[in-house]
Amino acid sequence: MRFTGINHLAMATGDMDRTIRYWRDLLGLRLVAGLGHPGYRHYFFELTQRDMIAFFEWPGVLPGPDKDHGVPVKGPFTFDHLSLGVECEDDLWDLRDNLDAAGFWVSEVVDHGFIHSLYSFDPNNIPVEFSAPVKGVDLSKNPVMADTRPTLWALEGAEPNTNIWPCPVRRTPESDRRVYPGEGLRLVGQEPEDEDG
Repeated sequence: MRFTGINHLAMATGDMDRTIRYWRDLLGLRLVAGLGHPGYRHYFFELTQRDMIAFFEWPGVLPGPDKDHGVPVKGPFTFDHLSLGVECEDDLWDLRDNLDAAGFWVSEVVDHGFIHSLYSFDPNNIPVEFSAPVKGVDLSKNPVMADTRPTLWALEGAEPNTNIWPCPVRRTPESDRRVYPGEGLRLVGQEPEDEDG
């Protein structure tokens, strides 16, 4: 099995129009798909030819609480921030100027050794980082563990340990493989059918 990237990250908004203005018109991501009916929308913005960020619009959704990137919290929590890669450091400076001109808070550029980053928040208060690679540093080719007290399992190294989880006892036979109709069929001109058909 090989992953090809992040097909899409799904976030939530209570104001799709403001979300479109930020992600499409300010950041320049194409709005490539939209699903919806009263009380529900699901729109997709293209990051790369393989990667998208998507938003559900649900009535009553409010922007998230103030929470800076990477600052620890206690209690239930699932998401810290989104980091979008850009091609070069010049892109960071363009983003910084554009975000500032549009009235969004934006940080200074921060050197993390392998990337230089800029931090901001979208209209839904989603913490967004923009990261440019540092020339000559490639963690994919040369993984680094700089934790002074790494976890026991991290000490096993960068490569997946394929002997940890049980192998399937039985693979799903082709005769049992069924793909069920979903809402996205509307994007290709089809109507999802009820399971009874």
